[in-house]
Amino acid sequence: MLLHLKTNEFDKEVLKSSQPVLVDFSATWCGPCQMMGPVMEKLATEFEGKAKVAKVDIDECSDLAMKYNIMSVPSMLFFKNGEIKDQVVGAVPAEHLSEKLNGLL
Repeated sequence: MLLHLKTNEFDKEVLKSSQPVLVDFSATWCGPCQMMGPVMEKLATEFEGKAKVAKVDIDECSDLAMKYNIMSVPSMLFFKNGEIKDQVVGAVPAEHLSEKLNGLL
């Protein structure tokens, strides 16, 4: 299940997660972000029970965007044990993100 996170849920769902987490920082007005929507849904289903997949709207959670230096969207951050392990910027194929997520399992 794809998580749609707000700032108050980020610590619990991402930083304190026992599973790796892929966080998609995106915006509703961003074309490439919209293209990544189905990709994130697919990955959320594929990795259910093994890793979490979440979206953060940078307009609703600008504090998180600033904290993680999100300069362009979509930006995907990969977290494990509360730390950023990798980052991908821009629209990319699901396989590319899947490989990186598998590397954290």
